[in-house]
Amino acid sequence: MTEAENLKAWNKLVLMILLFFTKSWANTVLSASAKKLATEQHPQITPIQPAYFSRHCISRGVITEAAMMSAHNSEEDINLYTPPIAVRGITVLNRDLFRKHVALPALKVKKDVVNKVMKSLKNSALKRPGLKRVIEDSEDETYRLVLLDPCKILCSESFEFSEKAVLKEYNVDLQIHMYRLAMTYEHFKPEEILKAVLPEGQDVTSGFSRVGHIVHMNLRHHQLPYKYLIGQVIMDKNPGVTLVVNKTNTIDNTYRNFQMEVLAGEGNMITKVKENNITYEFDFSKVYWNPRLSTEHSRIVGLLHSADLVYDVFAGVGPFAVPAAKKNCKVLANDLNPESFKWLVHNCKLNKIDKKVQAFNMDGRDFILGPVKDDLVKQIDMLSSKENKTSIHIVMNLPGLAIEFLDVFRQLLQEQNPVHALPTVHCYSFSKSDEPAKDIQRRAENFLRTSLEGRCSIHLVRNVAPNKEMMCLSFKVPAEVLYRNHLAEGDNTEEPAPKRLRPDEITASEGPQ
Repeated sequence: MTEAENLKAWNKLVLMILLFFTKSWANTVLSASAKKLATEQHPQITPIQPAYFSRHCISRGVITEAAMMSAHNSEEDINLYTPPIAVRGITVLNRDLFRKHVALPALKVKKDVVNKVMKSLKNSALKRPGLKRVIEDSEDETYRLVLLDPCKILCSESFEFSEKAVLKEYNVDLQIHMYRLAMTYEHFKPEEILKAVLPEGQDVTSGFSRVGHIVHMNLRHHQLPYKYLIGQVIMDKNPGVTLVVNKTNTIDNTYRNFQMEVLAGEGNMITKVKENNITYEFDFSKVYWNPRLSTEHSRIVGLLHSADLVYDVFAGVGPFAVPAAKKNCKVLANDLNPESFKWLVHNCKLNKIDKKVQAFNMDGRDFILGPVKDDLVKQIDMLSSKENKTSIHIVMNLPGLAIEFLDVFRQLLQEQNPVHALPTVHCYSFSKSDEPAKDIQRRAENFLRTSLEGRCSIHLVRNVAPNKEMMCLSFKVPAEVLYRNHLAEGDNTEEPAPKRLRPDEITASEGPQ
């Protein structure tokens, strides 16, 4: 061993001792030594903090060469994928502030075997969307640099036994090189950006719904100072999104819509969506649409058969009515909102089922007492036939109010002779009770003035908020409700139904979801 090699070995030993006993002082000494060594031997290597590798790359009293070369410069953050601290608190998006450099471990691999080597490094290679795992070596065009996961590969000893075997087979030097990677705004995920910008410890975002090219947000109070920045980030990071809006008030329960403000993008509110292979168009600012109900729409439509009768009391733009007509059902669909009615008619034509749907623009109660009752009377002869296989479904998707419409079924067909085929009602409602199913059944029974015990099913649609569930109560309208005479015995002895609230008495949280 030459004198120079002896000196180098002693230097390594001293550095190891210093790291072990006096980490803070050793960091300063080692950083200078490591930076010099890295610059002389590997111009591409960017040192990172010695403490980072000293925790992981000291084995059997030996400091590996990777540890000698691993020190961050002052511009780099040990949290590799955290944006620079300078972005904290900004309210106007400045993409240039997100520039930073990070040091990533890398292997030098001959380019003619790099594909074979990559197959064996699936667990160790860098897995970061938007970042290449294999890059050119500016020093030698016959080699490539394979970037490694810095959380798994800290030094040559970090590789698994099987990985080492393959690397040896292809004559790959296990020496770890530190590659200096420039990261920009484009490389960061939206949650990383917002977490770095908003005050520490506060929720980044409450999530959002996408409706065609529109993203709808419901920002919380502490997020409002950053709302335009949040909107821009969401639009940047979601391809195809050209408009981001935020709900600014409660849902208008009369017409099932809400006021909104534009956070980013252009103001085109007319959008097109595809749900369960059916296309819908509408003005998002004037109607109600919730993409989270796609599964529920599909569930109800799955219960229908060709030639069934479907009465959609609160039809909106047609998420129940249109697919029902596609299944060759006869559909009567209604909505009080003139805009919803307009787009309901449009969507029926768009999907070429307008001949199978009768659309109405009226109050839900009047719709049941008028068109629904009249159509049921017309169908009495068919429904009374023993050969009849037609089912009747009445959909009532207005969870803030629908239960209070159930009293309309009392004596609805009292002038008709009872028939075996009874309509099935699918009534939606919210519940904040600890026992939501029992709560909704009890409330429905109050309006129907009969028991549904053993005669109904209750389906959990979704959790709307903490301690608030959206449920669907399905039941056949009992014959004693549908046909009984107004003066039936015992009617005046039952407990009166709860007071029916007007739409303007319902709070935001009770609106349709």
